Amino acid sequence: MAKLRVELCGMTEDGTARLIRLAAKAAYARFDYPFDGQVTVTITDDAGIRAYNNEYRKLDRATDVLSFPLNDFYRGVPAEDMGTLMDPAARCVPLGDMIISAERAREQAREYGHGLARECAYLTVHSMLHLLGYDHVDEGPEKAAMRQKEEEILSVLGLSRAGE
Repeated sequence: MAKLRVELCGMTEDGTARLIRLAAKAAYARFDYPFDGQVTVTITDDAGIRAYNNEYRKLDRATDVLSFPLNDFYRGVPAEDMGTLMDPAARCVPLGDMIISAERAREQAREYGHGLARECAYLTVHSMLHLLGYDHVDEGPEKAAMRQKEEEILSVLGLSRAGE
């Protein structure tokens, strides 16, 4: 079974960090890849994510999560042989980076009536799916497929919306 390495930046190892790792690994495991993967998760505040959003997307505003995929996937399927994208030193495929605003996650957790750890887990799953080629640019089939996959993964973690 393939493993996912999760590098956390900007936070100490606590319950929220453990749930972020667990959520990223659960999302990766849903696809049963034959290769190990790696993702970097950076936790910042609204000012930090706003700076990333402005620099890389030319949007001068804060958001909850940003995803920066390093490889081309479509709904979990790699566009090319991942063996060619393997980092020989790390012996895994780098999937990309995600940046989460802890400030925005706290606000959304209060708004939706659940805890910070649960909101960070949701944002992690959401971002992992972006890294693996899911999107929600329309209100049609792409968004529906992404929401269905989010719910499947969150259910495995015992964090489904139905369970709230």
